[in-house]
Amino acid sequence: MAAMDEVLRILEARRGEAVSGEQMAADLGLSRAAVWKAVSGLKDRGFRIAAGPNRGYTLESDGGQLHPETIRRHLRAAGDFQLRVYDRVEGSTNDLAREAAVRGEAEGLAVIADTQTAGRGRQGRPFVSPPGTGAYLSLLLRPKLPAAEAVAVTGIAAVAVVRALGDLGVGGAGIKWVNDIFLRGRKVCGILTEAAMDMESGGLDYAVLGIGVNLFSPPGGFPPELAEVAGAVFPGKPEDDERSRLIAAILDRFLPLYRALPDKGWLEEYRSRSILTGREVRFLREGREQQGLVLGVDDSARLLLRLSDGTETALSSGEVRLIRPLEITG
Repeated sequence: MAAMDEVLRILEARRGEAVSGEQMAADLGLSRAAVWKAVSGLKDRGFRIAAGPNRGYTLESDGGQLHPETIRRHLRAAGDFQLRVYDRVEGSTNDLAREAAVRGEAEGLAVIADTQTAGRGRQGRPFVSPPGTGAYLSLLLRPKLPAAEAVAVTGIAAVAVVRALGDLGVGGAGIKWVNDIFLRGRKVCGILTEAAMDMESGGLDYAVLGIGVNLFSPPGGFPPELAEVAGAVFPGKPEDDERSRLIAAILDRFLPLYRALPDKGWLEEYRSRSILTGREVRFLREGREQQGLVLGVDDSARLLLRLSDGTETALSSGEVRLIRPLEITG
């Protein structure tokens, strides 16, 4: 694997150009046969690499594969993140990032997976993560925030995802409070922030931010229990590098918003993207189902509602469970 990684690093740095096997062998201290074997292994994984006599090897496309080098190529803030990419995660990327946090690893670790066996959303709901079709990543953060303001991490992540989709030419995405991204009336992204409090300071010891995006529909479609609400960013699966581009764009869009905390400038865009404002929703509070008209989002990222008796209330993400809105069409 190390040889493949090193060969890919060279090919990625000179993508579109021919690089001779002899030169790579000399640069890496490998035999020509070892370079050929590494290139063959990359091609078997799905990377599109052209080769010809006296022309060397040319990386044409990552073929939709995920690798630190394919993401780093698009990442402007590459020096701010440590990328760990897995073909398969037993559990979730949030699990691995949380374990790294407990070990004392530094902020900026990004755990990325092609698939995860137990992706999850808020309140333990499963997040289906089939291979080759989505972007599943978790960030280890150590924000200087009071624990009560941890919801800001989720909020800026939602804004970052919407902006990142725009960078890929995908417009019209909206935010369903507090942590879902909808496109064309379907959920295409879920965000989950898990945090641990520092008991001495009352602030956060660490936060793990998980983001899962459905870029393409899985073969055969989404499971029946999700078919009515789940959607994908793109209608089909192209042989290009959209996943790497999207992950890089999310990281690049997230970083300046995160560094600006506790500034709440992001709230204006969050509000403007809200798909619940002006709609009736049902919610559970203290075990009782209620209904109300969404008025907007307040400065603490709480959902403002007018209840049927005319009174107004604010919902915090941690104290209620929002039942699916009565209607989502956009």
